[in-house]
Amino acid sequence: MSTPAPDPTASFATAQVQAGYVPGTAQNTAVVPIYQSNGYEFPSLAQARDVFALRSLGNVYSRNANPTQAVFEQRIAALEGGRAAVAVSSGQAAAAAAILALASAGDHVVAARQLYGGTVDLLSDSLGSLGIEVTYVDQDDTDAWRDAVRPSTRAFFAETITNPLATVLDIRAIADVAHAAGVPLVVDNTVASPYLVRPGEHGADIVIHSATKYIGGHGVALGGVVVDIGSFDFGADPERWPQFTTPYPRFGDLVLWDRFGEQGLALVVYIKTRFVHDFGTTLPAWSSFQLLQGLETLDLRMQRHSASALAVARFLEQHPAVEKVWHPGLASSPWHATAQHYLPRGASSVFSFDLASTGDVDADDRRVEQVIDALRVIRLVANIGDARSMVNHPASMTHLHLTGDQLREAGISPRTIRLSIGLEDEADLIADLAQALA
Repeated sequence: MSTPAPDPTASFATAQVQAGYVPGTAQNTAVVPIYQSNGYEFPSLAQARDVFALRSLGNVYSRNANPTQAVFEQRIAALEGGRAAVAVSSGQAAAAAAILALASAGDHVVAARQLYGGTVDLLSDSLGSLGIEVTYVDQDDTDAWRDAVRPSTRAFFAETITNPLATVLDIRAIADVAHAAGVPLVVDNTVASPYLVRPGEHGADIVIHSATKYIGGHGVALGGVVVDIGSFDFGADPERWPQFTTPYPRFGDLVLWDRFGEQGLALVVYIKTRFVHDFGTTLPAWSSFQLLQGLETLDLRMQRHSASALAVARFLEQHPAVEKVWHPGLASSPWHATAQHYLPRGASSVFSFDLASTGDVDADDRRVEQVIDALRVIRLVANIGDARSMVNHPASMTHLHLTGDQLREAGISPRTIRLSIGLEDEADLIADLAQALA
């Protein structure tokens, strides 16, 4: 590696800040480097002006983007079969950015009622307070999706595999209804990951992830990502999508769809320059690096996760203390055929089971607590999708904010226990569950 010659005329103070480094110098590292810099040096004011005005693309400031993050975005977009991606600070930030890019005050979203509890909080409370209305429907009822559409509808939103019951979305059926209504289908693919299914191949237009989960896989870095598959034409109905088809006020007469539509960058540029820029939902360079490390073993991990989870589900299904197992890999699951169609490589490792009822609500609550507290290998952690196996009680933890009616509509009872099966030996996990259920 060549290094710049020291400047013998530089003062001590100048040398301690600038010596030994020339901005823009390429290095032959085999691994993606961590670009740990808040700002970026421009070779001229003319080039700085072009980048700030979006006449050309480049690094501006690490609140908006970072070169390590850019590699992560490109890699996720490639794995999902998308045109472009934007990485943000968490999965929740990704969901918020995707919806806010499509809908504003007075607009409407149709969403599956089987969503993760935190996403329901986001849609109903935070986005609701901004004037975005949401109608929840049974994800398996295509007529309900169709009937919920209004002139103000701007998006359909669902999950490929739901958390906690592992119901499986018929992506193509819901995408067809969305497209007939003239709106994109946004799919949260966190639980499945792009290794198990690529929703864009089945009609989804925008795919989001909590990269905190399986993409990272190690449980040490938060992150989220929005992928534009590039299948939705915002220019086909320009009056419905003024944010893309009319001049963007921040950049004079620039029209995002005219400038970036053909490249598949309009959506991600809009998210970066508005929501990431304004709200600071930045994915740090260090977190981008950590997520890239996890991503390199995604296929190997998802195979192990899925196989072990199915083995555990089969054990639970025959256990007398268990009333119901919610795993789409089981032939008894209502979503078994859908899973076979969309998830031939496996159904991931997040699923739930219901303990058999004693007939007494208080006794059932004590039984749930006893089972969870007796687990030793499987840990009580409010997370999914990393190397460790984890247990959760949805009704009092991740879905606590849902009303009783919402819990019942989502199929979650006080006796529902969620598992996220990790990479431990499946025999150890089964033995742990056996002793806890005993």
